[in-house]
Amino acid sequence: MGLGILLEQVPDGDGPWWRMLASGLEWTLMVAALAWILAFALGSVVGVARTTDRRWLVRLGNAYVELFRNIPLIVQFFLWFFVVPGVIPPVKRWVVSVDPLTYQLITAVVCLGLFTSARLAEQVRAGIQSLSRGQRSAGYALGLSQAQTYRYVLLPMAYRIIIPPLTSELMNLIKNTAVAYSIGLTELFFRTREMGEMTFRYFEAFGAATLIYAAIALTSNRVMALLERKVAVPGYIGSAK
Repeated sequence: MGLGILLEQVPDGDGPWWRMLASGLEWTLMVAALAWILAFALGSVVGVARTTDRRWLVRLGNAYVELFRNIPLIVQFFLWFFVVPGVIPPVKRWVVSVDPLTYQLITAVVCLGLFTSARLAEQVRAGIQSLSRGQRSAGYALGLSQAQTYRYVLLPMAYRIIIPPLTSELMNLIKNTAVAYSIGLTELFFRTREMGEMTFRYFEAFGAATLIYAAIALTSNRVMALLERKVAVPGYIGSAK
């Protein structure tokens, strides 16, 4: 009884249940890591664009944020997985030519990356706008271009300021990977449901998954807190506890 079921063998002989959940955890971590890289890169670009003096860039960035932030995540999964290949012939030809698992992985990474990037863009914009105008002016006074001012003056400070909200976004991203089960990706939540349906021991299956998700979230929180302490500017940003 209890979590001892994790040591029992899967009916199809594919090892114990804990190994099955571990394989799902591997996919969850892979999707989360790749989606975070994509989200951070795109979110930084869009966040910067929304703070420039070019109105068309600001409007384009605002439209991007509103589009991806206001459509439910599961709807975006279905759009990317089922609709996009049907309306874009090159994508459909590519989907037919690749392994289904590869397509599921790429869809999950792209969908989660774009969804999270819209939220990160808002954090980056807020971080930059929280800085005094004197820092931007100082960069220009030193002869730096606008791009160099962002690269060497504004973004290094803005990233330090927004680490706490970035921590929340990272934890949300890890939890949102569970939605990838809707397109058949065998991540942790998919394996948990599979275990529950095959054994009818839903309490044990979801209990184990809950502990795993909690451990991942706590670990990511502590890593980000350590990063916050390492890069904090003395006298300007309070250290994480």
